[in-house]
Amino acid sequence: MALKASQLKVGDSHTMRVVEDLKRTQLVMYAGASGDYNPLHSDEMYTRDVAGYPTVFAHGMLTMGMTGRMLTDYVGDGRLTKYGVRFTNQVWPGDTLDATAVVEAIRSEGGKHYVDLTVTTRNQDGLDVVKGSATALIDP
Repeated sequence: MALKASQLKVGDSHTMRVVEDLKRTQLVMYAGASGDYNPLHSDEMYTRDVAGYPTVFAHGMLTMGMTGRMLTDYVGDGRLTKYGVRFTNQVWPGDTLDATAVVEAIRSEGGKHYVDLTVTTRNQDGLDVVKGSATALIDP
């Protein structure tokens, strides 16, 4: 069911757990699906010994995709018209992530109705790992 402008107000929010206890297997699966085989996401020794990180970490685009799933669950399939994020911290195996969308504006343009959202995904420690914005087409 699509969101309706008449049912929204600025400040409304929607939160969804997008992953609980992220597994290394999910990182490898994403590498295969995306074609991004950067060793930072799959090679423990390279990541630790060459790059200086404590362990492998998630692809930024995997985190963005999981956050995007929260958005499409909230606004409805095919409704996003704009979506962009910044990756603010690494996502590690074992992390649990909650994504939140907050209504910043409800507007009409060219006879269509839109909602502008801020988007934040946080890990189990409350640390932001993704920050961004989205716009979606909504019903009147």
